[in-house]
Amino acid sequence: MPLKSTFLGELQRRNVHRAAMFYAAAAWLLVQIATQVFPFFDIPNSTVRIVVIAVVIGFPFAMLFSWFYEWTPQGIKRESEIVHSDSITRETGKKLDKKLDRAIIAVLSVAVVLLLANSFAPHKDASSLAAAPAAASTSLAVSKSIAVLPFTDLSPGKDQEYFSDGMAEELLNALAKVKDLKVAGRTSSFSFKGKNEDLRGIGKALGVTTILEGSVRKQGDKVRITAQLIQTDDGFHLWSESYDGDLKDVFELQERIARAITDALKIVLVGEQQQRLVPVATSDPEAYALFLKATKVFNLRDGAHFPEAIAGLNEAIRLDPKYARAYARLAALHAIAINYTAMEVDDAWATAERNARMAIELDPSLAEPHAALGQVYNQQRRMLAARTSLEHAVALDPTDVTAQFWLGTVLIATGYTAQGTAQLDRTLAIDPLLPNALGWRGDEYLNVGDRDNARRVLQQSADAGLSFGEQRLSWLAHAESRDADAIAYSTRGMRIFLGGFPGDASEILARGLFGEAAERAKAVAMIDTYLAAKSGTLAGAAPYGLLLLGEPARALSIAQRAPTNNDALFLQMLWSPQGSVARKLPQFPEFVRKVGLSELWDQYGPPDRCQRKAPGDYVCD
Repeated sequence: MPLKSTFLGELQRRNVHRAAMFYAAAAWLLVQIATQVFPFFDIPNSTVRIVVIAVVIGFPFAMLFSWFYEWTPQGIKRESEIVHSDSITRETGKKLDKKLDRAIIAVLSVAVVLLLANSFAPHKDASSLAAAPAAASTSLAVSKSIAVLPFTDLSPGKDQEYFSDGMAEELLNALAKVKDLKVAGRTSSFSFKGKNEDLRGIGKALGVTTILEGSVRKQGDKVRITAQLIQTDDGFHLWSESYDGDLKDVFELQERIARAITDALKIVLVGEQQQRLVPVATSDPEAYALFLKATKVFNLRDGAHFPEAIAGLNEAIRLDPKYARAYARLAALHAIAINYTAMEVDDAWATAERNARMAIELDPSLAEPHAALGQVYNQQRRMLAARTSLEHAVALDPTDVTAQFWLGTVLIATGYTAQGTAQLDRTLAIDPLLPNALGWRGDEYLNVGDRDNARRVLQQSADAGLSFGEQRLSWLAHAESRDADAIAYSTRGMRIFLGGFPGDASEILARGLFGEAAERAKAVAMIDTYLAAKSGTLAGAAPYGLLLLGEPARALSIAQRAPTNNDALFLQMLWSPQGSVARKLPQFPEFVRKVGLSELWDQYGPPDRCQRKAPGDYVCD
């Protein structure tokens, strides 16, 4: 039988095979373009999947079209309308064949070029993205990453928010320790609480590809936890489940949820995590509830409720004397209490150290008690011990944001500004919206003259509710000759640090810093009056104010007498450009010895702006 009378012959005569080749090449080119171009315009991955499905579905329709219609020199015509003569058909067919062949080759060439460009273009791996400062860009997400949003309280009385928040935070902490899984820090994730934000926007802000959200219903001893894992690019639900149990089973419920998440993300667990992800911290449900209540107070730095939280933790320890995490949280509360309450300094330090030691004895793997000790030692000006304890805390748990941040502040306050800045970047890589870390990082941007990044980061810090954030913005405004704005920022930002001063002290100080000479003299006189009347621990704002009001020698003299209630306020500024006059004073080496800096520098080497003349003897510029 002649070839043209067969089915294959008809396919060849009607150029169906060439149409198939052209369609396949064009479809491949379209998918390559979608895969490489769509991300630049923030088009979700689901759109690429739609393109792939469309070209697959379109293939049989394209083949049917090529069977019933033919491309002729006069345009597209139905096959039945074409009058064929052998000579014309052969000549026309050859011309059309050549055109189709050239079109196929052109399309394939473009697709191959795109494929090669994608293969040989440099790519950043996930580790480099995670190490990059989150404050600089939070839009890059690693492939296995998650943010745990605060769970909704669905309890009948709507009075279990501390418990629903605690469940989310406990899951976050457990997942943060899973290798190869990036977990956004608590402060950043919880900043979206109560906000009806688009999940895609949250994913971009936190640099994550998935979000865990859920609810908790607690009634009596019964609890139901509902959780769902959602992709941020398209809102697709990867997994959803509800878990019922008694309060005594709460750690088992958390374990089941955490393991379901790692299974959904296809994460290979290693070591002890193959057996368990969520440790059983206590067997007493009431003690655990008291711990969660105190944790909420600690996270909010809610000074008015510190006594209540401390009493609750003491009761938790009475119920379970081996509850290591309760001892650790009690130590952390006392370590920061002098900044938020009128608690006696020596009592706070002694209680913090005692509880930290007990926590370490019960569970040496905990990072929090070492961090609490580091904070206490820093306040006591035992600088070497402070850095050693905080470095040990970070080594024990690199995901502990508080330890990471405290270490960064200690490094900067002791003169190691470059190391401290890098440490802040590591902190923000974990928790990109941590307000205080943003504030310190913004200061360092400003200190090196990077006003654009300083403005962006300091505004983020202030917008997040950090009261001192506006004081930091005042220096940016001053650098831009906007002193009216600087006075307004400083007046609002310094109030928290001026306990014991007159009610209008923040405005007097602000006008002294950024106003006329007469206003400067008034601010100095106000500090003198405070110093004359004050006994006991001084406010860190006193040497801070004198340093910036043109009294650096007096600032050093006052600061070296004894620890203030906030040494970091003064020491951070001492290593800024505004502190250069003080660093060059003849009495500065004596100040360095008295506040414990020389011991630290002998161990770790001189800081960024100093040189060592002999053990314990340094000159700085």
